[in-house]
Amino acid sequence: AVEYGGRQLTYRELNAWSNQIAHRLVRSGVGPGVTVGVCLERSCEMLVSLLAVLKAGGAYLPLDPEYPAERLALMVRDSQPAAILTLRSLAGGLPADESPVICLDEEADAISREPSDNPPFRNRPEDISYVIYTSGSTGVPKGSRNTHRGLCNFLWCMQNEHSLQPDDRVLQKNPFTFDISIIDLFWPLIVGARVVMARPGGHRDPRYLLEVIVDCQITTTMFVPSMLNVFLQEEGVERCQSLRRVIVGGEALSYELQRQCWSRLGPKLHNLYGPTEAAVAVTFWKCRENPEELVPLGKPIPNTECYILDSRRNPVPVGVPGELYIGGVGLARDYLNRPELTAEKFVSHPFSSDPGARLYRTGGLC
Repeated sequence: AVEYGGRQLTYRELNAWSNQIAHRLVRSGVGPGVTVGVCLERSCEMLVSLLAVLKAGGAYLPLDPEYPAERLALMVRDSQPAAILTLRSLAGGLPADESPVICLDEEADAISREPSDNPPFRNRPEDISYVIYTSGSTGVPKGSRNTHRGLCNFLWCMQNEHSLQPDDRVLQKNPFTFDISIIDLFWPLIVGARVVMARPGGHRDPRYLLEVIVDCQITTTMFVPSMLNVFLQEEGVERCQSLRRVIVGGEALSYELQRQCWSRLGPKLHNLYGPTEAAVAVTFWKCRENPEELVPLGKPIPNTECYILDSRRNPVPVGVPGELYIGGVGLARDYLNRPELTAEKFVSHPFSSDPGARLYRTGGLC
């Protein structure tokens, strides 16, 4: 199931270990609607901990140990997690006396005595599965609370589009504080494929990534376009013949970068778009030649709607710019502890007969 450095976990081992941590969390009061922080570097422990939180019924809050202490403190104080899973070597960077800390290395013996069977399943589709904070580039970081329904819809849309197989090997290199990491963390596990985890910081080293792709025969990987551009300049990138899918998202994909990718890796590029306020991605585009020399955002994934509206929330004519609004099952529930901002950005759906339906205002022009 998982490969990290010289260490491997089978699906049986992955399930048993995450179950044991989940039972520990349940005894600590974790259940539906309860947030659990995970402050770990990329490792087997990180993936096991994320699964454990979900198995316990909680919502995971990724806390990057590389974040400044001030940002970690803001996120912890705002979200008030019921517990934080970490290691003793990383616990010192967390704010003191805010949430109980469970050090997986210090409690390893006690955790190993927990039951290894699956905890009782307690989640509903509308329950929160994860809380990811925005970058804060447009103000104070805010926690987007996303649901199991949205997460599952996205993962199965990816599978229906790409047909990942058990012999696939997916490179996990995206920081888990960004929702695109869900692609390389959880998608392989729902079909029996293998997660190959890059070393901490490895996502910033194009030479290292090239060697991992070649040595581990990686078939699927995800890039932000700026890093893909750097990666394609690396000498010998043509050796990555095992790649079947290169998925990009998080930034605009230029037509020139698409051409560079095709010339060096072949036509296997897929463009995703989606804000943090929806489960990972809301549109999909399989890259191909386009006479206008641009790469579109694509069309909505299943069970998702996109509208381009004017200032009065009426549809604009073809060719006229308007603001992009998103609807459907993938929308986040809300911003944590920000009811006014939630009401401003998640508005009533003007084209739905469901009185509870909402649209998310992206602020982006299309």
